Amino acid sequence: MISSHEVIFLPDDRKTEVTEGKSLLEAARLAGIDISSPCGGKGTCGKCTVIVLEGEQRTEALSCLTNVAQNMTVEIPDESRLANQKVLLLEKSFDESEFWQRYKRSPAAGKYFLDLVKPDLTDNMNDLDRLKTALKNTHGISADISIDCLRELPEVIRKGDFELTVTVSSYRGINEIIAAEPGKAEKPAYGAAVDIGTTTIAVSLLNLETGEAIDREGSYNKQATYGADVISRIIHADENKGGLEELKEAAADSINGLLKEMLQRNGLTQNDIAAVVCGGNTVMTHLFLGVPPTYLRLEPYIPAVVSFPPVKGRQTALFVHPDAPVLTIPSVASYVGGDITAGVFATLPDDSEEINLFIDVGTNGELVLGNSDWLVTCSCSAGPAFEGSGVGCGARAIRGAIDRIEISGDLKISYSVIGGGKPLGLCGSGLICLLSEMLDAGIIDRVGNIKDGNEPFLLVPKEDSATGGDIAIAESDIKNLLRAKAAVFAGIRSMLSQVQLSVSDISRVYIAGGFGSHINVTDAIRIGLLPDLPEDRYEYVGNSCVKGAALGLLSSEALRSMDDLAGRMTYIELSVGNQFMDEFVSALFIPHTDISLFPSLAGEKPGKE
Repeated sequence: MISSHEVIFLPDDRKTEVTEGKSLLEAARLAGIDISSPCGGKGTCGKCTVIVLEGEQRTEALSCLTNVAQNMTVEIPDESRLANQKVLLLEKSFDESEFWQRYKRSPAAGKYFLDLVKPDLTDNMNDLDRLKTALKNTHGISADISIDCLRELPEVIRKGDFELTVTVSSYRGINEIIAAEPGKAEKPAYGAAVDIGTTTIAVSLLNLETGEAIDREGSYNKQATYGADVISRIIHADENKGGLEELKEAAADSINGLLKEMLQRNGLTQNDIAAVVCGGNTVMTHLFLGVPPTYLRLEPYIPAVVSFPPVKGRQTALFVHPDAPVLTIPSVASYVGGDITAGVFATLPDDSEEINLFIDVGTNGELVLGNSDWLVTCSCSAGPAFEGSGVGCGARAIRGAIDRIEISGDLKISYSVIGGGKPLGLCGSGLICLLSEMLDAGIIDRVGNIKDGNEPFLLVPKEDSATGGDIAIAESDIKNLLRAKAAVFAGIRSMLSQVQLSVSDISRVYIAGGFGSHINVTDAIRIGLLPDLPEDRYEYVGNSCVKGAALGLLSSEALRSMDDLAGRMTYIELSVGNQFMDEFVSALFIPHTDISLFPSLAGEKPGKE
């Protein structure tokens, strides 16, 4: 018989009973505490460190490799937790004027008041047909009804003395009555626009009658405790019994936590959310809906589906009306998902002949190139380095992360910290800035080697850090960052080559996503992450995924246009042939082996030599 033990987690003072042999990482999950585990519990990232307390003794240990064999008391340091980070959210209001000139306002759900003709002995039409007739005659809507709503309908009709308000969901030509309430409703129908990112999740709550985004929230994706990147999560789903269900529940829990906060703030209930539109990369959407993603990581990288069927709220465990439609924006291919479809729809001009480049850099780098006549897209595996993983001094964009750093000629270091206070590491924008500054100060050469044997290079001494340890960068960290930036630039170059264009043909570059919004373009060009174009050609577009999802909530025509858009994008598989790898190897220098690709930097002498 397998015994169980009590584990107490401090400073949360949470207790949980854990089966002997389970890891402390699993125990923390059971206690509702999310510990950072970028490697997915393989013991390779060192980010899940906890302190095991035995009397006066304090022992550091990796929670993923430490199994429960007795009652234990464990302290979790702040730097080991999945903490809230900067999440890009939908603006409270956005310019819809041009959008509504092209698309009819037809939200995914709405409320409609009906004054029914009362039955008598000469008019004995049944309740449902009476309702359907009134709905058609008054509002021009033909609709079916959910069985749960039908069960309540007779009492609702009579409670309102044959006056009632029905909530009708409308999507892809399907209308369904999902709720009925007596009399005139006091509240409109609401909808949720959701961006299911690998690292973060953002949700906006919309009034579907006015189109206003009344609230918004964002936080980390709780799936991150199973691994920082999509591949580690696919492996977890495949190799662990119940792993797919764990990831599905983690996504739903992440979204529900945000929904509950907003509903409570606005005096709303679960049943007030009558529709949901989600965007996410192809793997995240598979995991969210519980579809096995196994073959997405095996050559030839085939997803189960790219256009996902609509489901009901109850099938996703979301904290919304049980019969609310939950719609997912279609993906393009295995590693170009609905988040990119939504972002391109919300961002790129649909009537432009100019060549535009859309970039979303996160754990993957997704790129879209083209104009109103054609679009090509690809995905380059940038890895999680710019999300703070795979780099010893890396951190997510959370309070305490360094987002800007400067190194003077005498190697004096200054920096800015998100939220102020002592730093705990560098987020993606800080790491890009660091590479640029280290090159400029002559600390590293163009291949990322630290000169004069000064390795690792100290950035913040332990007495000034929030972790109690030195914050330093090693050559191995720099090489990881160079691989990440090289993948993105090689993807851009490979895609341009496929359509026989050059960088100079690009009229506009749109940078999307949470990490992208904090990139300093000058630094990104100087290290060779972004093409050498005038800065006025670059534009930050924020969370374009959640904006696209919001527009899909407000217009069924927009949702259909996103379906068409996904079908129009031509996917380029970069693993076919040698071109991408050749470009990748050439881009492993700062900024590149071919300095002529960066004419604005040609006169610079890195290292002030």
